[in-house]
Amino acid sequence: MKYINAAEILPDELLKELQTYADGDVLYIPKASTKKEWGTASGSRTFYEERNREIQRLYREGHSMDALVKQYGLAYSTIKKIIYG
Repeated sequence: MKYINAAEILPDELLKELQTYADGDVLYIPKASTKKEWGTASGSRTFYEERNREIQRLYREGHSMDALVKQYGLAYSTIKKIIYG
């Protein structure tokens, strides 16, 4: 992270207003860009949503939880959360 002297980049009015709140303090100003939700950029969110729907469908069709655990390589508790979640 790079520090910039606010007096070098901010208009005088804004600088004076900020000084009423944080005179001489160091401020962190977060980026204005919005953060993407987990998995949206890589496509992994879609992959897991589709996998979970498939697991739910197979369970509704009569596959046992034990069979789904073996088929997907997931823990029993994870399969249970997917089915009942």
